[in-house]
Amino acid sequence: MNPRHLGIALVTTSAVAWSTTGLFTRILPLDAATMLVWRGLFGALGLIAVLAATQGRTGLRECLRLAPAGWAYAVISAIGMLCFIASLRLTTVAHVAIIYAIAPFLAASLGWVILREPPGRTATIAASLAFAGAVYMIGWGDEGTWTGTALAFGMTLAMAVMMVMGRKYPTIPTLPAAALSALLSAAVAIPFAQSSIPAAPDLAILAAFGLVNSALGLALFLIGSRYIKPVETALIGALDAPLAPLWVWIIFAEQPSAQTLLGGTIVFAAVFWHIIQSTHITPPP
Repeated sequence: MNPRHLGIALVTTSAVAWSTTGLFTRILPLDAATMLVWRGLFGALGLIAVLAATQGRTGLRECLRLAPAGWAYAVISAIGMLCFIASLRLTTVAHVAIIYAIAPFLAASLGWVILREPPGRTATIAASLAFAGAVYMIGWGDEGTWTGTALAFGMTLAMAVMMVMGRKYPTIPTLPAAALSALLSAAVAIPFAQSSIPAAPDLAILAAFGLVNSALGLALFLIGSRYIKPVETALIGALDAPLAPLWVWIIFAEQPSAQTLLGGTIVFAAVFWHIIQSTHITPPP
């Protein structure tokens, strides 16, 4: 597969994996910190198991010998998760989602300055359309606080930096960096989590949460962001916003509003229009 097409496919899959966050948090009767601890632990264990199975002791030793870029990536990812958790304590999910909708513009600016990669007209138009769709879908709202908004912006900036780092340092060991990031995010949430072990059914769901949302999502994001521009990574990541209510609709039969459906359609259309235009694929009649 063409490297760029591979990058698009991997980042798209990571966006699908990350969009299940709302579904898992809806199913689990636990507080956010407890979920994040177990999500991080199961995600890290899954990644380490894959390392051990595919690379043996060599892969495990890589976890302890990450280069500075790998450590920086993992730390920035953990900081972004910390900002995300804290912002949700001070404002609503909708408000945080609106702030995250500016990720394509941040990623485009950082990519232009650091990587000397101009975003291009198509990507800029698509990012603007995706932002408009997200704003329409969720609404501006007035429930955000200054601190909550600042933390949400910090999370968004961390994600944009991760997109640029994945492109600039393609040799970052994917699985070790993702495992370290999962462990760090768990460590950050431990002081706020419950001390008791969840019930067995909840542990099974937490394991799926960690393997799908943390391990799969982060690993594919890191690999895929090596092959496409940061603005494209952020633009495809915007699929998270319309997909999240879709899973709740399918599982819990909660009918989204007309505003959500229309805004989500705009986001989907912007992303796929950009992919079609930038890969020179003519859509079928």
